[in-house]
Amino acid sequence: MTSISRILLICGLLLVQFVSAQSPLIVQGATPQLYLTHKVAAKENWYSVGRIYNQSPKEMAPFNGLQLEKPLAIGQTLKVPLTDMNYSLDGSKAADEVLVPVHYVVQDKEWMYRISIGHNKVPIPNLEKWNNVTNDQLKAGMKLIVGYLKVKTGQSPLTAIATNKPVTGAAPAPVAQTTTPPANQPATTPAKDVAVTNPPASKPVEPVVQPAPKPAEVKEEPKPVTPVATEPAPNTSSPASFKGGYFKRDFKGSDKGTAGNAAIFRSNSGWKDGKYYALMNNVPVGTIIKVTFSSTNKSVYAKVLGQMPEMKENIGLNIRISDAAASELGATIGKFYVNVEY
Repeated sequence: MTSISRILLICGLLLVQFVSAQSPLIVQGATPQLYLTHKVAAKENWYSVGRIYNQSPKEMAPFNGLQLEKPLAIGQTLKVPLTDMNYSLDGSKAADEVLVPVHYVVQDKEWMYRISIGHNKVPIPNLEKWNNVTNDQLKAGMKLIVGYLKVKTGQSPLTAIATNKPVTGAAPAPVAQTTTPPANQPATTPAKDVAVTNPPASKPVEPVVQPAPKPAEVKEEPKPVTPVATEPAPNTSSPASFKGGYFKRDFKGSDKGTAGNAAIFRSNSGWKDGKYYALMNNVPVGTIIKVTFSSTNKSVYAKVLGQMPEMKENIGLNIRISDAAASELGATIGKFYVNVEY
């Protein structure tokens, strides 16, 4: 074996070891200070590390609270900031760059909205498309792609784990509801929809007589806007009435329950199909709950989409339910007292 062959073999082995150690890339921190970690190897310096991650040493040094003039030590852990220079949320990149997936490890009781907010507000439809997973399918420990590291071709060994998977651009519209509205239900929808869009006009919608429950079908995600809790639910002239709602058949029930103040969030869902949803802390996503309003002695069954956002309007609330669910309960005030079973 010639000297050149030995050198190439050693470089190849080192590249394989590097890629193995670095894959997958796991993001750290939270909006707006996201970063990757890098363990300094022999003969590495600020500039060689910068080439690996396509980041300027002048950005990395102050991000780590260090001076650029100070040499790096073997085994030292560096934080590599993810900025517009080297990080993409929509697949944009230069002609001489490739994209390397950056992952996040899902924590217990997390859902798409919270993950999006914590990672530079990456669009939820992008999260779902990149990972082929829906909100209902999230589990603790799952690795989700939350963005892409942009690295220079020929300069970074990370090009070996660059993805060939297409990356979406602008966030696509959420999946439209396909259930045909009842004859006595107006076709108009609330003006401020947070999750559902109308089907494309060019593709007729076929009636669904008895839709089977499909957990993966739910695409509704509360957007980071303040829910309108002080206004009455829309369509009050024609209140929702589905004898408890679509999810009644899936209610298991147990000895768990609570009681407290409830409020409303706006959604198109439920007005035409009885699919009611709720936001509730400390209850697993996808749980079917029974909500009873003692003032009218009525109950509805709703699926939990996730936790209530941490905002001033949610202080003192146990639950938020969709406006269609509140309409069937007969609750049209800002806050109302309910019993919840799950």
